[in-house]
Amino acid sequence: MPKPKVLHGQEVVRIFDSFGFFVVDQRGSHIKLRRAAKDNTRETFTIPNHKELDRGTITSIFKQGARYISESELRAHFYSE
Repeated sequence: MPKPKVLHGQEVVRIFDSFGFFVVDQRGSHIKLRRAAKDNTRETFTIPNHKELDRGTITSIFKQGARYISESELRAHFYSE
């Protein structure tokens, strides 16, 4: 089973920026990302802006992102094979 990569908050923001998400707000150490969906809804989630994210947090962010982006596209950014 592949292990999650060690990432920090800004790396995750850059990953989702490449998929069309943008920063809409930041409260403390949490960054809110959003993008408009094709059906005029908003796709939103929050990323902790920490120096090193726990592997469980990275897995959770991956699962949240997979609701909007195909897992095959995200997997290379979040998991080492």
